[in-house]
Amino acid sequence: MLTIQLTGCDGAVCRLPTLIRWEFELTGGIPCDSMSAVCLYDGGMAEVLPRATRFLALEDGRTVLRGVVDAYEISLSEQGLLVSVEGRGMAALLLDNESEAVSYERADLDTILQNHAAPYLSVDRRRAVSGGGYTVPAGASQWRAIRDFTHRYGGFEPCFTREGALVAAPLWGSGRTLTVDDNTPLLRFVKREQRYGVISEVLIQDKVQGVSHRVNNDRFLALGGARRQVLYMPRSTADTRRYTGEYQIAQSALEQTALTLELPSAFTAFPGDRVSLRLSRLGLGGVYDVTEVRCRMDGSGVRTVLTLGER
Repeated sequence: MLTIQLTGCDGAVCRLPTLIRWEFELTGGIPCDSMSAVCLYDGGMAEVLPRATRFLALEDGRTVLRGVVDAYEISLSEQGLLVSVEGRGMAALLLDNESEAVSYERADLDTILQNHAAPYLSVDRRRAVSGGGYTVPAGASQWRAIRDFTHRYGGFEPCFTREGALVAAPLWGSGRTLTVDDNTPLLRFVKREQRYGVISEVLIQDKVQGVSHRVNNDRFLALGGARRQVLYMPRSTADTRRYTGEYQIAQSALEQTALTLELPSAFTAFPGDRVSLRLSRLGLGGVYDVTEVRCRMDGSGVRTVLTLGER
């Protein structure tokens, strides 16, 4: 059974009454994890709700998500007197806070995390990453300050544990592997492949130095793909041009293949897990990453929808 605890700015803890319905969207990163829940309203909650700043969702004692309370609503209707609570994972603290513009002559991950993550949340694990000159532009969030650095010099995006700690290491392949075969009670299965939006070639034009750099998506080109993107950059290095082109291609290909599984149970898997697919009746198989989990409980029961992709 799922339970949700609210913690106030004064440290007081309140457990929500029996939940009528709830929904979670989990990515382990960005877009941010989110939660919404509805329960019967108790008059004693009038003092608690305005002071609630954090929540902890537990399923049979296992943490599902720890995060920030964004909003609550009390409503009276034919359904009765209800309260709903909405929140996001701890990544919200890095998204909502803006970094100062800063330039590092030479930076390492420890310095970046100390300046941009430590004031807001804890760091669980980290890789040894360092790089040369690095600039955080004006208007960037603390999340972007960290993400751009790890992606640029480490080749990965940070992620978050369900307890809300930042993990400065790749999410993909960090969890367990779930097998889905012909005996799995699937409620729905969809496989979608799309070509629209996938970049086959990036042409970087450096007008200051009068040079160009071409980066190809060999896999998509081999399939007959043809979608060139031209980017104009100020004075840059060959390494910067290569990274920019590879990043644009990688981002465009993230949703090229997507599989959706719907299962009649709660929290069957989490982002970072993998699914070994063995559906002989469909002629489909392979190992895919769990990129998003949507789990809900309402009048029709409990459902988990897993979105799978290749990372």
